[in-house]
Amino acid sequence: MTDGQNKADVPLRAGVRSDGVRVTAIEVIAILVSLIWLVGVALFFLVLPTDTDGAAQVDSLRFVMTMMAIFLPIAMVWIAALAARSVKIVREESRRLQAAIDGMRQTYVADRQSRGTGIEQTVERKLNEIARATQKTETALATFATSRPSGRNVAAPQPEAPSGDDQPSLALGTTAEDIAPPISRPDLVRALNFPDTDTDEVGFAALRRALKDRAAKQLIQASQDVLTLMSQDGIYMDDLRPDRARAEVWRRFAHGERGKAAASLGGIRDRSSLALTAGRMREDAIFRDAAHHFLRKYDQMLVAFEVEATDEDIAALAETRTSRAFMLLGRVTGAFD
Repeated sequence: MTDGQNKADVPLRAGVRSDGVRVTAIEVIAILVSLIWLVGVALFFLVLPTDTDGAAQVDSLRFVMTMMAIFLPIAMVWIAALAARSVKIVREESRRLQAAIDGMRQTYVADRQSRGTGIEQTVERKLNEIARATQKTETALATFATSRPSGRNVAAPQPEAPSGDDQPSLALGTTAEDIAPPISRPDLVRALNFPDTDTDEVGFAALRRALKDRAAKQLIQASQDVLTLMSQDGIYMDDLRPDRARAEVWRRFAHGERGKAAASLGGIRDRSSLALTAGRMREDAIFRDAAHHFLRKYDQMLVAFEVEATDEDIAALAETRTSRAFMLLGRVTGAFD
């Protein structure tokens, strides 16, 4: 067993020595000094001269002074010995505490490294799969009918003319996203929460529909950027449990109110996430730009979303991963002040 292992196994309790020795050199020295003093006092009284009557003059005051002269130095010796012993114990406890702190630091670093190589890669892989899925569907979505669905059946595009017949009907510089129908509120809310797993067909379907809307697509991309950057510091939206704000507060914020009226939107209480995000905002210019871009896009979305949204729609929006990122970044940047 190594010395580091011995230190790690020692309990952090005051007054317990790791060597198990009952009597130390300090106590031995104190005993010897006490014995030497007692022997000296005994010799002194043996040769003490007597008075003319042949008997030692004894009274109460003299007796007290004699006892003090005998035992006070011994008491001082033992007080010094106990103080030295306490200092030694404190030093041993400090060494064991330092060893424990070093072990905790090594465990923390190893945990961060394992999270960086394990969990972060899992989240990054999930986001990359989402990006690849959206890239595959964007081309197909551009060829779909862009008019609002009506009661009559709409003929499907002919496979032999995938793009040649559609392009002339679009004005110069107009894309499919510009004339696509607005995304529904449930689809937008589901897309802003991102698919939970690779098999979340409902989530991927909502995400594909959201990518047809220009404003929603920009917000989703901005949200994906900040979520990926925060995951590098071990900050995941699923771990946050923000305080819920009433729909009325969200509406006030959308109408431009700040300060006390909107303060409850910053319901993130996780101190480590707040500290890590604030530090990243100060030190990382790329993260800071991505965060401010995301906050602007979310604010624009909320202004348009609130107009026709019900209180239930706003409550569902507040539970999404994107909204939790908005609460966290908004509190760090003072967007609710």
